[in-house]
Amino acid sequence: MESFHQLAVNRHSIRRYTDEPISADDVKLILEAALLAPTSKSSRSWQFVCVDDPDMLSRLAGCKPAGAAPIERCRLAIVVAGNPELSDPWVEDASIAAAFMQLQAEDLGLGSCWIQVRGRFTADGIPSEEYVQELLGMPGELPVVCIMTFGHKAEERRPVDTSKLLWERVHIGKWSERE
Repeated sequence: MESFHQLAVNRHSIRRYTDEPISADDVKLILEAALLAPTSKSSRSWQFVCVDDPDMLSRLAGCKPAGAAPIERCRLAIVVAGNPELSDPWVEDASIAAAFMQLQAEDLGLGSCWIQVRGRFTADGIPSEEYVQELLGMPGELPVVCIMTFGHKAEERRPVDTSKLLWERVHIGKWSERE
């Protein structure tokens, strides 16, 4: 990308991917971006589980009844979890790492999508976090925040129209009511 601003303007959630594999170098850069993400008090409270097996991706897509289909269609999913014992703001730490992965993917020309897991349930009413933990053999003390999907884009989206940004939600110095 030409600049961070251009990266932010061009990044969108991508839910459809081609069958083209993601190179090992690109996967490494995506993970490196996550590992470079800032954390509270340098706690590095996040953990990541990379999944590229089609059967497991299909099973992971069962983590919730709606909105998880991109998991089945992607070439790589990264489960993002956190350790509440290491950091009080573990959710924020994990979320920042996930966002860094999305930005790195966009910079590489890859698509990505955040699939919310925390606070969601399977079609059978099982907490999605528990479903994912059990499926991947993860310890119960590492709650799952999200599953990030990655792949070569099978859809194109227009850049964000910056003239439509919600500047009325920005307050300078103090809160001010807007009409």
